[in-house]
Amino acid sequence: MAPLSVRPALTAEQWDIFSAIADTVVPSFSLQASNRLLQHPLSREIHEAACRRLQQGVDSEDAQELIASYLGEKATAQQDFRESINRLLTQYCHDDAYNKLTTVLTALNTRAGALLLTGYSSPLDCLPVSTRERIIQRWSTSLVPVLRQLHVSLTSLSRLYWIRTSPTLGRTLSFPRIPAHPKGPETFYSFNFLQIPSASKSNPVVLQTDVVIVGSGCGGAVAAKTLAEAGLKVIVVDKGSYWSPKHLPRSELDGFNELFLNGGAMQSDDNGVAVLAGSTWGGGGTVNWSASIQTQGFVRREWSEKFGLTHFTSAAFQADLDAICERMGVGTSAIEHNKANRVLLEGARRLGWAAKPVPQNTAGEAHYCGYCTLGCGSCGKKGPTETFLPDAARAGAVFIEGFKVRNVVFEESSDASERVVTGVEGVWTPRDNQSGAPGAANDPCEVIIKASKVIIAAGTLATPVLLRRSGLTNPHIGRHLHLHPVSFVGAVWDQDVRPWEGGILTSVVTEFENLDHQGYGAKLESTTMLPSLFLPLFPWRSGLQFKEFAAKMKRMTGYISLARDRYGGRVYPDPKDGRIRLQYVTSQYDRTHILEGVVRLAELLYVQGAREIFTAIPSVDSFVRPTPDPESKVHVTSNDTPSVNDVEFGAWLQRVRKAGLSDTLMASAHQMGSCRMGTSASTSVVDPKGRVWGTTGLYICDASVFPSASGVNPMVTCMGISRGIARQIAEEVTGVRARL
Repeated sequence: MAPLSVRPALTAEQWDIFSAIADTVVPSFSLQASNRLLQHPLSREIHEAACRRLQQGVDSEDAQELIASYLGEKATAQQDFRESINRLLTQYCHDDAYNKLTTVLTALNTRAGALLLTGYSSPLDCLPVSTRERIIQRWSTSLVPVLRQLHVSLTSLSRLYWIRTSPTLGRTLSFPRIPAHPKGPETFYSFNFLQIPSASKSNPVVLQTDVVIVGSGCGGAVAAKTLAEAGLKVIVVDKGSYWSPKHLPRSELDGFNELFLNGGAMQSDDNGVAVLAGSTWGGGGTVNWSASIQTQGFVRREWSEKFGLTHFTSAAFQADLDAICERMGVGTSAIEHNKANRVLLEGARRLGWAAKPVPQNTAGEAHYCGYCTLGCGSCGKKGPTETFLPDAARAGAVFIEGFKVRNVVFEESSDASERVVTGVEGVWTPRDNQSGAPGAANDPCEVIIKASKVIIAAGTLATPVLLRRSGLTNPHIGRHLHLHPVSFVGAVWDQDVRPWEGGILTSVVTEFENLDHQGYGAKLESTTMLPSLFLPLFPWRSGLQFKEFAAKMKRMTGYISLARDRYGGRVYPDPKDGRIRLQYVTSQYDRTHILEGVVRLAELLYVQGAREIFTAIPSVDSFVRPTPDPESKVHVTSNDTPSVNDVEFGAWLQRVRKAGLSDTLMASAHQMGSCRMGTSASTSVVDPKGRVWGTTGLYICDASVFPSASGVNPMVTCMGISRGIARQIAEEVTGVRARL
């Protein structure tokens, strides 16, 4: 990884406050705490009861010793925790968020600030852990929005990096660092990347080609294959770096820094939506979950009729989609569903809901792997690095990793209405030759790539910022952003299910995808079950509750209610440093659909016999299936044959509906529409052929061109659109009509 900044992100005083908060969220528990500022004391009765519950789920000969260590471990115990926070704040946190955090930490270190924010006149780190816990709990229900936001941000951050650095959680869960299933073949495509000699800004290296493609993800890879096989000289550049299958999957600690945009720490300006976007060689196709779904008919009709883009209802577009799926071997025949996906399919059957398997890009082979969020080490997922990029290389395409494009270059002209592209310029940073780690600051090199055709395929979040940086002013650049926001539901079962094993998303419930009869609603799907991507998404209630909750994960399954969002947001460059910023608030219209999906997921899990059901709604506790107890006069309406009409469960569902999702953290792994396609520059960024309005030779081939949200995983749609745009470019340049 790139080296850490030598500048500490926080002063010593600010770090003391931050660590006091983190060590309250994930505290060290002790029977007799000698220092109540460092440990949270528990009575013998509570401590022994917690140990008994935790030991029941531990498969280890030293269970008693392990649980004692687990309960005694605090968030900041490992040096990696501090280094991870420092990396987050120095490399991934924009100035506004950083300044807000440091202002709060500084205030909590003063008597006046502490009194205002905590009700105590002593600085926060001078209060016992138990007192700090009550303060953080009060923040969650404060009438002051800033304190509620502070509660969510700090509890999520503390748990996230503790999970990634803890030496005891993985052992408690029996969670293996690498998949338990066999690795893939020893042989795989060996990429060769162009090495560029040193150059300066005043004397850059100049390369020449027919087409330069910015981005190696799903859209860029397909364009590269199509154009290279048409006989054009193609250079593909990407600021990310390649990780071979033998280095995959990456660890949770390192993988997000190495494989995701902004270290996986991208959030909307109001912190309401956490966004995961791939940023590595192969882009999102390297870190997605194999789901490969063609564009649905009602979406294609909407794009054709509402936006005037008749190509989407043509046979040519269908041929592009089919060609993409054929190359990746998309199908359902080899799917082996894990517990989470079996529950979806069987629960939907019992309730009479529409559900089906999700096609996978695994070339007709079984792919029982739940780690693909951090890269596929088995070569089973046939994404860009296994298919389209090797095809492009065999056809003569040249690849450059670690190349950050500064801007698109245009020919100087007096005609401001039509700008002619001449290439791109940027900085290439080679790998560190000693460690092989990408991104090390080793002799950065200024490079100009001259080309008559430039294809931007940097992704929905990066593409509009690059266009702005290049001087383009179309007001729709960055607008109409769609994210497919999701909320989460989880279940605890009576038996271990090892939820990180098996295909992540192999089934979907489509019963509620058209709630408004206009193509908008919610899909119900399973989600990735890597601990640091699942556990921090749910409300923190206390230190002990969280440790017991986390230890149950081996018996959990997780799900999402995903909305095809009707109303969008925007992407824009930070006015200070130019980094990517997102302005997006999940609309009430979309929240209504997501909430309906949450309720329906809970119903499905209940009829399937889940022991406990929980949501991401802060004000709603988990539903724990009651058991009959005549002595306590507890009567259960249904036990052996659960029904959604059962009284106890119905009352809990009413609390879920009443609470709503107003203060619930959303997440997104799909980004679309920030440079949408249309028939006029007054309503869109690119024309029906993917050409940027007002330019000659500049095209976009990624999901940013979607006219509206796709409603399904955008990969296949993006690839199909890219193939169509690239075919037309090849025909324009060569004069030969490309084969469908």
